[in-house]
Amino acid sequence: MPVPLYQAKAEFFRMLGHPVRIRVLELLQDGPMPVRDLLSAIEVEPSALSQQLAVLRRSGIVTSVREGSTVVYELAGGDVAELMRAARRILTEMLAGQRELLDELRDAEVSARW
Repeated sequence: MPVPLYQAKAEFFRMLGHPVRIRVLELLQDGPMPVRDLLSAIEVEPSALSQQLAVLRRSGIVTSVREGSTVVYELAGGDVAELMRAARRILTEMLAGQRELLDELRDAEVSARW
């Protein structure tokens, strides 16, 4: 029996639900990167990064190529970069709304004191 689309989407977003994976995807938006550069930018243990890269690779979101002793990762397609940009825009809007609410609460608190 095929998996319903909504369930497949939920599994996709669950797969993205790790800070190291998100950071890798953010970094790879600028182009392919060797593992050593990812390690220095993310500052996690090599085994932890390796584990998260394997999850991304198995999901098909990133690809890897061995160049001698170096493994280079890149996004599998432009849609992933667009997803990361969309997430940034959505978060910006959400935080802006929260900031406005916080400002209103502070204004109301000041008014209540007078």
